[in-house]
Amino acid sequence: MLLTTGQAAQELGCAITTFRRLVHAGLLPGLSRRGVRVMVPLHVVQALGQRRHAPLDRLDAHEIAVLRVDAAKQVQEPDRNWIGFAASLAPEDLLKALRGWWRCDAPSVAAGGVLPVTLSGYVVAVLTGLEDWEKNTQGRYAFPHARLVGYVTDLATPVHHVTASSQADRMLADLLLGSRLVSHSGGAIAYVPAHAARRPDKEA
Repeated sequence: MLLTTGQAAQELGCAITTFRRLVHAGLLPGLSRRGVRVMVPLHVVQALGQRRHAPLDRLDAHEIAVLRVDAAKQVQEPDRNWIGFAASLAPEDLLKALRGWWRCDAPSVAAGGVLPVTLSGYVVAVLTGLEDWEKNTQGRYAFPHARLVGYVTDLATPVHHVTASSQADRMLADLLLGSRLVSHSGGAIAYVPAHAARRPDKEA
């Protein structure tokens, strides 16, 4: 059975624009077209609805920052060609697209020790190595030594690519990738209390 993106969004209880970000980021398998409509297999939508909530209470932090991104867009900047997330990006391009430049409280981001990257409320990548940061003239911050410890290329199965070299980073990737993580912010960076992570909230 196939659903339109509108029907899929309704099934998941989210806005259609929220669901379409997952489509545009290349995170959903088995998509087809019926005229101008993108069709999504029902089992893919059901799998998304069954993704576990991120167990943030297992992290050694009272609060962590969450980077909320859109599907990747091309940019013309000296240090990168993309901003945002796409499953098709090579790891080196993905890291450059995610490690800056964001308006945030850089010490608070660093204090959490890990930066989950979410798209439409799902953790699609995880960054560590946040101890150092830079600030540009627009008051935005980047983390030049950030490490991409893993990312997702298929949210339904899910398919994880763990790129970390250290055991601690690999554990963070395994813990967080593909999970649901609800956050609220007027900007790209949100701050989430770890002790409240397992509340059975419905996706916004």
